[in-house]
Amino acid sequence: MNWLTPPIQQVLNPLSRIFSATLFESGGNRFSLGLILGLIFATIAVFVVSRVFSEWLKRRLLARMGLDRGNREVVATFTRYVLTVLGFTILLQTAGVNLSSLAVLAGALGIGLGFGLQNFASNFVSGITLLLEQPMRVGDFIEVDNLLGTVESISIRSTTVRTQDGVFVIVPNIRLVENNIINWSHRDPRCRLHLPVSISYGTDPFTVTEALLAAARAEPKVLSTPSPKVWLRGFGDSDLSFELLVWIDQPQESDPIKSSLNFLIEREITHRGLEIPHPQRDLYIRNLDEVTGLFHPHPTSADIKNPPSPLETPVELSSASTKSSISNLGLRDLLRRITYFEQCTDIDLLQLIEYGYRQLFPAGQVICQEGEPGNSFYIILSGSVEIFSRKTEQYIATLNEGEFFGEMSLLLGIPRSATVRSLEETVLFVVDHKDLQRLLKNHQELADQIAQKLLERQQTLQEIKVFTGPSEETPLFRIRKHLQTLFGI
Repeated sequence: MNWLTPPIQQVLNPLSRIFSATLFESGGNRFSLGLILGLIFATIAVFVVSRVFSEWLKRRLLARMGLDRGNREVVATFTRYVLTVLGFTILLQTAGVNLSSLAVLAGALGIGLGFGLQNFASNFVSGITLLLEQPMRVGDFIEVDNLLGTVESISIRSTTVRTQDGVFVIVPNIRLVENNIINWSHRDPRCRLHLPVSISYGTDPFTVTEALLAAARAEPKVLSTPSPKVWLRGFGDSDLSFELLVWIDQPQESDPIKSSLNFLIEREITHRGLEIPHPQRDLYIRNLDEVTGLFHPHPTSADIKNPPSPLETPVELSSASTKSSISNLGLRDLLRRITYFEQCTDIDLLQLIEYGYRQLFPAGQVICQEGEPGNSFYIILSGSVEIFSRKTEQYIATLNEGEFFGEMSLLLGIPRSATVRSLEETVLFVVDHKDLQRLLKNHQELADQIAQKLLERQQTLQEIKVFTGPSEETPLFRIRKHLQTLFGI
């Protein structure tokens, strides 16, 4: 193998001289090609190590500490930048580079390149501002300049936003600092959606309100608190302009939720026989009598002498038809039949409709089961129900139109004490627990009636032992005091 040594040496020696030859001197240090290549590889290693360490810190350590995604990204980003700057500084000092000379060089270059790197410097400072102040964080759902999406990453120069169509958009940081940003996820993710609905003139606004609120309650992603509302926005050329307002806590799902609500609104409008108007123009005919005569001939003398008698078509009114007509009444008319609400104005009834909703139960259907948690309060608008205990197999009572049930479970926080079943087709006004407080505040008579009903079931209340008070206080006073404690009424 000795015969290979001279040729290898002949090749390696020139290469060694090339890599070790001095290219330039700076601050008393000689820089060769080999030293420069070594610095390049070491610099790459510093970048790789800092990135790997920051990713490990973000995915392992910070995740175990329970930090949310946005804070993990901020800590990991600053860690990567600090490690990179620190490693590069140590590398230069190890190589014998005079940092003071580099500072002078950087200052000279900065004067020449400053004008050409204005945008870069602006984005750099904006990136630092975003990371420190955190007006938005990774994972937030934002809107800026008609761009709607989720923040995926925030770097020194730009921010990556993923739109709802899955497209990644690189946004310069300066745009996020100078422009108005809508951060749907900032602090409280709850937001309100506005859905405009146009209805033909002549439609009962109460029927429209009931239909829109029914659609809102049928969408599971709509929050029950704050409750949905319906506004009459104005009067258009050919329509009444309503608006349904609902709250959601998933702003990134706003478009699918709007679509679902529109489907539900269309179903409710069709089911109730409401009409969405088309643009129209009214035509006025001055000589209407003359035009009508062209299409309808004058009646003959025989028709005048022998008009049809109304007795020839007798009308039979049965209890079934009467019940059917009651069930077809609007919710406003049904509520006016109840003693507590008969003196309410239309505005009061419109607010009352926002508290609850109408629900129809056929005969023999169980409305609530004994032992289940109580989440609703019921007022009978028409029909009747039977209350009985399955546990003891004992009949308790029959309730008719204008009476209510379900108050004991709500007020006392106990499971349903009995089972309720409809005896005939029954229409109920259902009020959820969250809206019962507002209902009782505005209708004191109903609150007094509830207290009286609880007083009548004093034996049950004594077994539960939830009311306490001085012996000189009457039972009714104690019940009213408990209602004040629960609902502030």
